[in-house]
Amino acid sequence: MIYVIDSLNNHAYQPLLDDMYRLRARVFHDRLGWDVVVKDGMEIDLFDAMDPAHIVSVDDQGHVVGCMRLLQTTGPHMLADVFSSILDGEPPLRSSTVWEATRFCVDTNRLSNGRGRNTISYVTSEVMIGAFEYAMAAGVTDAVAVIDPVMNRVLQRGGNGAYGYLGSPKDMGKVVAMAALMDCSEERIQSVRDYAGIHHDVFAQQTGLLAAE
Repeated sequence: MIYVIDSLNNHAYQPLLDDMYRLRARVFHDRLGWDVVVKDGMEIDLFDAMDPAHIVSVDDQGHVVGCMRLLQTTGPHMLADVFSSILDGEPPLRSSTVWEATRFCVDTNRLSNGRGRNTISYVTSEVMIGAFEYAMAAGVTDAVAVIDPVMNRVLQRGGNGAYGYLGSPKDMGKVVAMAALMDCSEERIQSVRDYAGIHHDVFAQQTGLLAAE
């Protein structure tokens, strides 16, 4: 199930946030070898202090198995301030209706391959559904994400391919990075749901969410 943790309710979900940060450390630092800062086993960067919304997938045992960070583009965000070379000199997006999606990852140690619950494919789709439905409820029309070609293919296979790209792909360390655009629409959500066979409400019961205010 999906928990949305934002600036209005993060005090109630600190253990889930800490578990999410530990997952990010295992994925981005330990497995992928990214140049990220890990402290006390958790990967936290400066953008986590800018009131993002975290989309967190939790399994039946209460473990965080997937996550994504959503951040408004009206202020500092990674495409503008870390990956700006992708834009080829063009100004970054600045819009209250466009959010940036970053720090997507899933727990490949707890999840299996294949289809169905408790798989990498299922949790990937669940996080995407949660992110797009939450964003739509907040009035967001589009999302931009810095991804690599492998993730680009994963999105395409899952009925969630980009409708366009900003700038041009650039070498970023060991990977190629590109800025993908995705519309937050009922059609996209339904496409992901149909691919994954997810037809139920993915959200846990929560209160105090930013989009509901």
